[in-house]
Amino acid sequence: MSTPLTAEMFDDPDCSDRAQPFRVGEKWTGVVLRCLEGGPRRFSELRVPLHWITPKVLTETLRSMERNGFLTRTVHDENPPRVEYELTALGRSLLGPLDAACDWARVHLPEVVEARTAYETG
Repeated sequence: MSTPLTAEMFDDPDCSDRAQPFRVGEKWTGVVLRCLEGGPRRFSELRVPLHWITPKVLTETLRSMERNGFLTRTVHDENPPRVEYELTALGRSLLGPLDAACDWARVHLPEVVEARTAYETG
């Protein structure tokens, strides 16, 4: 079994979707990449840490990621059917740039916040 998902994996305030300097794919692609970093996951396993994303939007994000070659969707011939999502080599190659973006955000977030405040009040 892969590493359990924890809330701490997604609680880095300096690397929230608002702080990231760039976005790969759809809005939620980065957090789904993080969820799949530890290995394959079922849809229901992804829903736990990503509870704020509606099932419809999560499904759309997963389909987009599959279409872009970032993950594979495997349907196991079981009753009931079991579907797992897993990062491809292309998807895994995004983890390094995602880490770099988060590191950049940790260093420069105060400057970004200051610039946004100046823009909104100016």
